Amino acid sequence: MTKDPLPGVFQLTPLNPAFNDNPHLLLDRLRSECPVRRDDEAGTFLLTRYADVRGVVSDTTLWRDPAHAEDAAVIQKALIEQKLDGMTMPQEELGASILLLDDPDHARIRTPFAKALYKRVARARPLVQQIVDEWLDKVKGRARFDAMADFALRVPIDVIARMLGVDNGRLDEFRAWSEGAILGLDPFRGEEKTQIYIRSANALSDYMRQLMAERRRAPQDDLVSDMVGLVAEGAPLSDGEISNNLQGLLIGGNLTTTDLIGNAIWLLLSHPGELAKLRADPGLINSAVEEVLRYESPVDITSRIASRDMEVGACPIKRSQSLFASLRGANRDPAVFPEPHRFDIARKDAPHVAFGGGAHICIGAPLARMEAQVGILSFFQRFASVHLADAHAAPQWRSMPFFRGLKELLVEV
Repeated sequence: MTKDPLPGVFQLTPLNPAFNDNPHLLLDRLRSECPVRRDDEAGTFLLTRYADVRGVVSDTTLWRDPAHAEDAAVIQKALIEQKLDGMTMPQEELGASILLLDDPDHARIRTPFAKALYKRVARARPLVQQIVDEWLDKVKGRARFDAMADFALRVPIDVIARMLGVDNGRLDEFRAWSEGAILGLDPFRGEEKTQIYIRSANALSDYMRQLMAERRRAPQDDLVSDMVGLVAEGAPLSDGEISNNLQGLLIGGNLTTTDLIGNAIWLLLSHPGELAKLRADPGLINSAVEEVLRYESPVDITSRIASRDMEVGACPIKRSQSLFASLRGANRDPAVFPEPHRFDIARKDAPHVAFGGGAHICIGAPLARMEAQVGILSFFQRFASVHLADAHAAPQWRSMPFFRGLKELLVEV
């Protein structure tokens, strides 16, 4: 009997029902049969083995800028060739994201951003706890609610909004723009979603620039004031670069942290033994978050472009060829993680790659970890008898390619 062909990148998205139901059936097969696979349809190499993924994401000599990719790398090229009518943000704001820049521009922009952000994160735990408690208070007294829409989705947006300095009277608008702008991460969105994305992205850009102008006139205790203050002190950043990357922090951080919190609640409710361990020892919350990141990472892949002829896993790669590193596949590699398909919140020495690695490691990782630690522990401390509304229902995953999170998570308390 002939085996089914090995899957490529386009089969490793939620649009493929088999991947959506259980991505690891496909990823395990790739890792065992062809851990470095050339996918001609997507024009990239697909890596699923931990050692190869870790090596690629840690290699600071590889490129991120899609402009370096060969013409065959259709997904990479689409990132820079996509032009949308109706986008009104200034030209200097386009293409300024540290996600897709190489040094020296990447280091020039990321260094002051990281300095300001990490200083804020270091003293943000009381703020995060306050916001978590506010949203838990809103569902108090309800016998049934959606832990995604009513909690996991709410916390990250409000945290970053308040860190940025968004006016409380405009939080509802800001939340709506944030949700709309996230659609920009979906390369397969239709026309209706594209128009929502354009309107939201334009509104966010206008608002961010307005906020920057206000903070230059009257600084406050927030991240936007920090950034314009650094420029005043000589940091080599343009307004477009500040605006673009503040929006990137908002959009990317909201989606992935929402999914991290939601995935964690679902996993713990689906594994009552692990939840019992956490309730008995709340000090396990840090390792619990790391295990959720390993076991059900919010992000599927990250990419690099070969800056030279090289080898990955004994497979020759030519300069300018694209590399897609499966973070999800690497995080269940049995060569690194004993019993990789077992969820264990007390797992020791779990060096997952959920945040990528190297110079491009997720800049928002410390904030995401803190929000998850505070949010998850507070959720289960608040609701002593919380359980899934339907323990037998299959989880309904969103269809956003390269991300994994739940559409809804109905619970009863």
